[in-house]
Amino acid sequence: MKRLWRWLRSPNARWSAGALLIVGGLGGIVFWTGFNTVMEYSDSIEFCTSCHGLTWAAAEYRQSHHYQNPSGVRAACHDCHVPKPWFRKVARKVRATLVEVPATILGTIDTKEKFEAKRLELAERVWAEMKRNDSLECRNCHTESAMLLADQKPRSRSEHEDAAKTGQTCIDCHKGIAHAKPKSEEDAQQEDSFQL
Repeated sequence: MKRLWRWLRSPNARWSAGALLIVGGLGGIVFWTGFNTVMEYSDSIEFCTSCHGLTWAAAEYRQSHHYQNPSGVRAACHDCHVPKPWFRKVARKVRATLVEVPATILGTIDTKEKFEAKRLELAERVWAEMKRNDSLECRNCHTESAMLLADQKPRSRSEHEDAAKTGQTCIDCHKGIAHAKPKSEEDAQQEDSFQL
């Protein structure tokens, strides 16, 4: 123990090992505080909706029950689009930085027309991810064990009971819950045939 204490206090060229540890520790705290602050800010509604290309999606979200509802509980963008587990969260933010930000800068969805043209593709990407992870982001707030099925409307209760039996996940039925549901090619063809 004495040897360790001497090593921590003894000079090493210019600094003692103890001083290096203290400076390194303080540097680590400053880095972590800055990193965590940026991570938290990038989860805010203001940050998510600051991109010009997302203004249309943000307007839809503000009209949804996830933004305003009788209970006053608000699900923000990151609640549905960013996983809560730390490593998955960082991986999602890295992907957004490397793929989505450049697409926004390059003008892929910088007009309402471009956004609408890509809406189905973007939605399908999110739906596929939610299907893969069993709607984890939904289940962070909505837990089956907390649902009072007896208090639900008969159709909702029946659908939830069937979903539990068949292994469906939230996104199988609840597409278009926070944003307008894009029309698939089938939907567009059906509309065209009705108009003929």
